[in-house]
Amino acid sequence: MTSFQKCVGFGRIFPLVILRNHNVASRRCIHGSSVLYKKRKTREERKLPKAIVYSPKSKWKQGEPVDVWKRMTVAEVANTLGKDVGHVLEVMSFIDNTEQYRKDRDVIDNFKVIEEIVKKSGHRCRMASKPTETEEKSFKDVGRRNPSDYVDPRPRPPVVTIMGHVDHGKTTLLDTLRQSSIVEQEFGGITQHIGAFSVVIGKDKLTFLDTPGHAAFISMRSRGAHSTDIVVLVVAADDGVMEQTVESINLAKEANVPIIAAINKIDKPQADVERAKRMLTQHGVQVEDHGGDVQVVPISALKGTNVDTLMEAILVQAELMELKSDYSGPVEGVVIESSTDTHRGKLCTVLVQCGTLKKGAILIAGTSVCRVRAMFNDKGTPVQEATPSTPVEVLGWKELPSAGDIIIQVSSEKEASQIAEHRLQKEQEKKAEDEFTVIDKKMKEEYAKYRERLEARRKLGKWRMKPTGPREKEIKEVDSGPRLNIIVKGDVDGSMEAILDVLETYDNPKCRLDIVHYGVGPVSKNDITLAESFNAVIYTFNTKLLETPPDDVVVKNHNVIYRLVDDIKDEINKRLPQIDVEETIGECNVLQEFLINEGKNKVPVAGCRCVKGSLKKSGRFRLIRGQEVIYDGTLSSLRHLKDEVDSIKKDLECGIRLSDTSVRFQQGDTLVCYKINKVGDAIVWDPGF
Repeated sequence: MTSFQKCVGFGRIFPLVILRNHNVASRRCIHGSSVLYKKRKTREERKLPKAIVYSPKSKWKQGEPVDVWKRMTVAEVANTLGKDVGHVLEVMSFIDNTEQYRKDRDVIDNFKVIEEIVKKSGHRCRMASKPTETEEKSFKDVGRRNPSDYVDPRPRPPVVTIMGHVDHGKTTLLDTLRQSSIVEQEFGGITQHIGAFSVVIGKDKLTFLDTPGHAAFISMRSRGAHSTDIVVLVVAADDGVMEQTVESINLAKEANVPIIAAINKIDKPQADVERAKRMLTQHGVQVEDHGGDVQVVPISALKGTNVDTLMEAILVQAELMELKSDYSGPVEGVVIESSTDTHRGKLCTVLVQCGTLKKGAILIAGTSVCRVRAMFNDKGTPVQEATPSTPVEVLGWKELPSAGDIIIQVSSEKEASQIAEHRLQKEQEKKAEDEFTVIDKKMKEEYAKYRERLEARRKLGKWRMKPTGPREKEIKEVDSGPRLNIIVKGDVDGSMEAILDVLETYDNPKCRLDIVHYGVGPVSKNDITLAESFNAVIYTFNTKLLETPPDDVVVKNHNVIYRLVDDIKDEINKRLPQIDVEETIGECNVLQEFLINEGKNKVPVAGCRCVKGSLKKSGRFRLIRGQEVIYDGTLSSLRHLKDEVDSIKKDLECGIRLSDTSVRFQQGDTLVCYKINKVGDAIVWDPGF
């Protein structure tokens, strides 16, 4: 029989084991921990609210973003994650409605499932296009040829762009060169398109591009600078270097194009050629007279003075540049301008840069395809072919190309369609990527707000956080304030581009400006239907109406861009709500307060003298004491002597009783009489010109 006797020591228990049958006693030592003494809380500490202590939550570390796209197969998901198919199948076992995806080639048609797989695998989704192995290996987009690959390089005419500030005489110079009257045909006296034409001088031929000088047409000037060989910078001798002159200088330097300075209007009495040269030097144009290499030719475009000298300077510069191009092989060029004609359809002005363009050629420009049906020169005469440095108007486009697009000739319409489809897909991919970036940024912002609110609730413990206001709606309602819906139709693509650039500068919160539709060409029946549906105003720019619109559709035609913008401003101002404007009628000083009996009450009345303007009983009155407004409201009585009157003129005394009888008067107080007028509001919009 065994019995135990416990001996307790410091941190130890000594059991005494007695084996009676064998008369043997043995001691064994068992080690135990020390007693942990904990301080008792006071009564006040026990009454304090206990903070909720959460166990630390393991943070899920997101890995690198991976490319995903719609309708991925199980194998493609595994490949983009860098895992095997088994991993994807295992992850899908934790996702609902994934029983049908069990093979490598099964297409996951629910994009939410793909997102969940990527998320549970520790990555983030990044929208991308589906890679096509055959496309990457066999398909190749077309582009410009290297000059070393030219088969038949020969000298070509120079392309000269006329640039400068608005109203400095660029178009007048071209009129002199062509012996025409372009400037008389320009609305408002300013150029609003790029004009391209050729001029023959003896045995030599020059191609000129006339660019707008107005501030709104910066994109046109940029295209002109990048499509040219030589820039003729027109500077008025009386004005000197102006804002668009500096911009043209920078564009020429950016395009690495040589400059020839033409100082125009030397026939004016205020002309100062030397001052213009100094201003050019100050802006980085090193003229020959100041030790530079930029030719300067003083001219009078209106009278034709020294225009021949300017032409010689251009030919000398072109000879030094040794301009050459390939007259055979695929055609290369650039779209100068594009438009829609009522009778001829979609057409564009093309500057041929390489090869010889002929009727029947297949062209690709951006995502637009063309089989050349007809070509016309700058005089409107049909031509059969166009050699390098020749501007022609090309008919036969299926879709209207954008100004500035590069034109390449291909072998067949099938190839052109494949290239256009490939480029369109690339544009859609870029758009999807941009949209995903915006969505991802928004999600991060919302998650940061959620974490902030969560931490605030946790710190409060058992106390509930007071509501900070109504819950923000996840779907925001459309702004119900004033708005102006517009439809814009332009004559050419470049003009539409300039108008849209100007409209993008509008950011006034008082009234929304929505562009329902825009395009190139005359106003169609579809445009009128849209205007009726959206209650929109149709603005046309150098275009016509194909049919008479109904009475409830407003169509406004303009030929000058700044007048179009002014009209839009007026339409916006009409839609703004009226604002209250205070008009002061008169003032009076309080001379003394009187208390009169009215029943059992005493009512204060002010004895006043009108010192400015007049006092109207129907107006509002503001009682001012020092710098403080004591009362702002109406009167109940206005008396002169003992008579109730409607008005008090200057320098007359009167008695005034306010509608609020609790307000007391003091000697020296001022009463201001005023009225509120409703006036129309106006926006502040600086379009940049």
